[in-house]
Amino acid sequence: MIEQDGALLVMFGATGDLARRKLYPAIYSLYCEGKLGEKFALVGVSRRPRTNEQFREELRKSIEEFARHSIENDERWQAFAAHFVYQSLDINEISHFVTLQNVASALEQQFGLTGNRLFYLAIAPELFGKVGKNLRDGGVLDTAGWHRLVIEKPFGYDLPSAEQLNAQINEVFSEQQIFRIDHYLGKEMVQNIQAIRFANRLFEPLWNRHHIANVQITTSESIGVEERGTYYDQSGALRDMVQNHMLQMLALITMDEPSSFESERIRDEKVKVIQALRQFTTDDEVRANVSRGQYIEGVVNGKQLPAYREEPNVSDQSTTETYFAARMMIDNERWQGVPFYLRTGKRLPVKATEIVIELKTTDMAIGGVPVQPLPNLLVIRIQPNEGIHIRFNTKKSGTFAQVTPVDFDFNNNKGKPPGSVPEAYERLLYDALRGDSSYFTRWDEVASAWRFVDPIAKAWRTDAADLQFYAAGSWGPSKGNGLPEEDGFKWWPVSGQADRDALWYAESI
Repeated sequence: MIEQDGALLVMFGATGDLARRKLYPAIYSLYCEGKLGEKFALVGVSRRPRTNEQFREELRKSIEEFARHSIENDERWQAFAAHFVYQSLDINEISHFVTLQNVASALEQQFGLTGNRLFYLAIAPELFGKVGKNLRDGGVLDTAGWHRLVIEKPFGYDLPSAEQLNAQINEVFSEQQIFRIDHYLGKEMVQNIQAIRFANRLFEPLWNRHHIANVQITTSESIGVEERGTYYDQSGALRDMVQNHMLQMLALITMDEPSSFESERIRDEKVKVIQALRQFTTDDEVRANVSRGQYIEGVVNGKQLPAYREEPNVSDQSTTETYFAARMMIDNERWQGVPFYLRTGKRLPVKATEIVIELKTTDMAIGGVPVQPLPNLLVIRIQPNEGIHIRFNTKKSGTFAQVTPVDFDFNNNKGKPPGSVPEAYERLLYDALRGDSSYFTRWDEVASAWRFVDPIAKAWRTDAADLQFYAAGSWGPSKGNGLPEEDGFKWWPVSGQADRDALWYAESI
């Protein structure tokens, strides 16, 4: 449970899709599981007019549709909903923030709170600076408790814009008060990476260039851009997925063990990895190591799917990438010489996020007969089939010198009732309320990621000739599919992939 003196949450963007689908269900789950307690209140803030009753009715619809906990009875629901009030607010009007301070103070008195305030900005990043200044100038920060700011991506469009945005926020909030949320860091198996690595002597001694041949990170989506065309056509896969989610997973899978598992020490080690990424210094280096693609029309399960340029709010001349693949290198003692292959895209065959660690093969002989075993694999399945897959070799029964791969699966959700596993936003909101920043990105992480990504974007602006097209429902363009083959490897199939031709999809033991 959060501190005994509780906290007030101020939710900007309270009528938006993120709040409705993710944030309110997360808060309700924390409440149902006793992690929130009764000493909390929430002010929903948006420009749209609402009464408290209308706001609470929308809150109930959100819980009924998206929460993993059902509403048990009306009495308990009324007790929960009583913690929520609504204020219509124009962020350009300082008088509205004075009113917000009055509403917040009244709620704190009603629920016995002592001035701890968490501000969640589920709004456009260009508004962050203005909101921060008006929170200060309107007296909303004039309390004795702690103040924390939770902000959503995108955090800038490139390094200069991110620096400008950070400077605006730092005029009001210190780095220790800022919680930059990346919902991938709240996923169960992402948070499990540290335990898998550092709690198992089976793995950690092998976690280096002497034993690992390559690492593959795949985040594939079967959907297109849907209603996000306006945002996505300005962002693309590089900024939407790579600069944040994928580099964060790469950092967690490759970081050295921290001196302690205190949040700042964990983030120190992540920063070191991102800073050690070998940057692409020329456009030719980008084209040799990075593939970008855009989906065109295709047929999946008999259904005709449109091309990206035919999607709503997308330019019919767009060169925005919906697919990204790259070969990356980390220049440090642990990983020198090991290639890391990252790929992400829309309109791929399946929805999945997986990390594959391929170990180096060994030479051996059985009874003097040379044997060439297939490589051992450790697969961390982030979604949708959360768990771990291990492939190892054994002698094929009834043969003299044949080695065959066998598979072991751990399903993280097996035996657990549906809805019993917390969602990502539940973990992250709870961490923010407790002041645990381990799974939030620090400014130097953000800046280092932009320094790596910006040269790629620059090369793409110079020339769009390397943009390849791929059919919706396929695994992307030839360049991306061929990157591991250039080094003598291949992409391993992800869980649920239609093409199950890999030997390690044999029946699990």
